[in-house]
Order: sequence, then C-alpha cells, then structure tokens
Amino acid sequence: MPNRLVIIPTYNEIENISQITAAVFELPMDFHVLIVDDGSPDGTATQVKSLQNQYPGKLFIEERTRKGGLGTAYIHGFKWALKKHYDYIFEMDADFSHPPKDLIALFEACEQGADLSVGSRYKKGINVVNWPLYRILISYGASFYVKLITGMRVHDPTAGFVCYTRSVLEAIPLDRVRFVGYAFQIEMKFRAHVLGFVIEEVPIVFKDRELGKSKMSSAIVGEAIIGVLKLKWQSIFNKNNF
Repeated sequence: MPNRLVIIPTYNEIENISQITAAVFELPMDFHVLIVDDGSPDGTATQVKSLQNQYPGKLFIEERTRKGGLGTAYIHGFKWALKKHYDYIFEMDADFSHPPKDLIALFEACEQGADLSVGSRYKKGINVVNWPLYRILISYGASFYVKLITGMRVHDPTAGFVCYTRSVLEAIPLDRVRFVGYAFQIEMKFRAHVLGFVIEEVPIVFKDRELGKSKMSSAIVGEAIIGVLKLKWQSIFNKNNF
C-alpha cells in the first residue's frame, strides 16, 4: 500500500475533478487521493464516486454538508490521513495550478530529510503563468510581509502545494489551527517553523486555473494580513494556547 496521500479539497470542481485524479494516478509513483468535498451543488462528489470504480482502493471521498473553508477541509483530511497511517500527506488544488508531476519532487525533498516541503512559486524568481499583475503583486507582497513579521525564511509561505511528513501533522495541535482561508497556509508553516521542523522549498511553475472559478476574495486576503500579526503575537506571549 502506498504511504502517500494527496488531499484535494473541492467545491464546484466538476470541470476538473476527473482530469486531476487521472493525472495523479498516471504518475510513475503510486499515490492515493482523498477528495474532501464541501457539498458541491454541481455534482463533484457524485463524479468522484463514479470514478472510484475506475480506481478501486486508491480514490477516497469525504463529504461535508456545507462549504466550511479551505482550512477546515484540510484539517478534516489530515485527521483522516493520520487515522489511516499515511506517512506523507500532500495538499493540492483541483484546478491544475499545482503541477501533479511535482508531487514526486515534493516527496523526494521530504524523503531526503525535509519535514515539510513546499511547491514554491518564488524560490527562483517569480514563476507564475496567466496571473494579472495585481495578483502577482498581492501574492509576492504577502510573502514578503509574512517573512518580515514571522521571521520564517520561506519564499512562498502562502503556497498551497505542500507535502507534510506524518511527524509534522502529529506534532501540530490541529484543533487549535484557527484560520480557514489564505492565512491557513501561513499558519501551518509557521506552526511547523516554531516547532523546529525543517521546511524545504521546491521550485514549481504555478499556472492559474483555466476551468472553474477562483475562490479568492478580499476577505480571505484581509484574514491573512491580520492573522499573521495574531500568530506572531500568540507564539510569543500566549505559548500555552498557541
């Protein structure tokens, strides 16, 4: 049985879900896939269930009744993965913005000693395709801001293409992770950083989605700006509840 699980949260990803699962299963390394669907009204969950016949014992789905946010979907998936005893747990979007082939590079970085590997858009310049300039400026500026406030030397702290070793997810108190949007990715990396885990960045080329709609909003960005300050404050002055 592969000890690698890719968690893909979905909400209205009917246009991408068949292709993204096929792309993962076609890789020359074995991965299992867990879809965490938040009650997609477009039939995403139904499509996944039909695909399970094609990929028996490799494709799993957890259905939630409503849209609860990216962070809670991943926490749900992390807990599921730990119960099933996976050693390498990946985060990946359904829209092909994260190249499936780079799952192998993320795994190899952890296998070679990293506790957490990040598919980084900014380790080697700016490797983003099809984003308007304002989104690049927001994302790159957010990364600089996070590094400045937290002290993490991670070029792409908001990245959502990640491989966690089991030890990281077991050490982080998942029920205390408080952010659900853009800031969730920052919080998980910051918690790993505070705990002393080794974070390695793997350069990728990020390509904006071609099908479906982006889930980004001004509220999500606002959560991240304020959230980073709260995280840093709590890690220093409220360690018992961090």
